[in-house]
Amino acid sequence: MSNQELACTYAALILHDDGIAVTADKISTICAAAGVELETYWPGLFAKLLEKKDIEDLITNVGGGAAPAAGAGGAAAGGAAAEEEKSESEEEESDDDMGFSLFD
Repeated sequence: MSNQELACTYAALILHDDGIAVTADKISTICAAAGVELETYWPGLFAKLLEKKDIEDLITNVGGGAAPAAGAGGAAAGGAAAEEEKSESEEEESDDDMGFSLFD
């Protein structure tokens, strides 16, 4: 992500946090006050995107994928992660059991 994109992102978050409508002009104003020079299309692009998206949803779903459902879905995801960790540790142990060692 470029510095210009980051500046627009931060400006949009500042506006949202203050309860101010996110517009291209306001994004440009915040970035100019911060001393960031922007290509003319960035503020408009961000403003147009955020017209159609709920910023709260974007903030809570940072990972980009769908959040697992509460309850069983979350438990299943946690179980899969635990199983993966267990299999990785078993692989490490199995390498030790082969009798090969660098320092023998």
